[in-house]
Amino acid sequence: VQLVESGGGLVQPGGSLRLSCAASGFTFSSYYMSWYRQAPGKERELVAGISSTGGFTNIAASVKGRFTISRDNAKNTVYLQMNSLKPEDTAVYYCKTQRGSENYWGQGTQVTVSS
Repeated sequence: VQLVESGGGLVQPGGSLRLSCAASGFTFSSYYMSWYRQAPGKERELVAGISSTGGFTNIAASVKGRFTISRDNAKNTVYLQMNSLKPEDTAVYYCKTQRGSENYWGQGTQVTVSS
C-alpha cells in the first residue's frame, strides 16, 4: 500500500488549495479514504472521509462548508478541496486508508496559511 499526498503549500488567508492523494498497491475503489491533519503541538485530527464509491462523505465541523472531499476511482486518487483557508488550518495533511486492523498513511503534505 502506498499513499502519496501532493498539493500543499503556502497560501494567504481566504485562499484555496486542492490536495491530492495518489494510491497504489490495493484495490482503491473498494476502500474508504480519509484526510487527517496535524498542527504543531496538537494531536492528529480527522478532517474528512469518503466512502468507496464516493456516495457518502463526512466532514469535520471545523471545516464544514469550506472543505470538500472527493475521489476519482479511475485515477486511484482522493482529493481535498480547501477554500476560505484560515491560519488555523495550518498543518501537515495526511491521507489514510484502513485494511482490517491496519492503518496506512501517506507521508503528508504541509499546508501553511499566512499573510
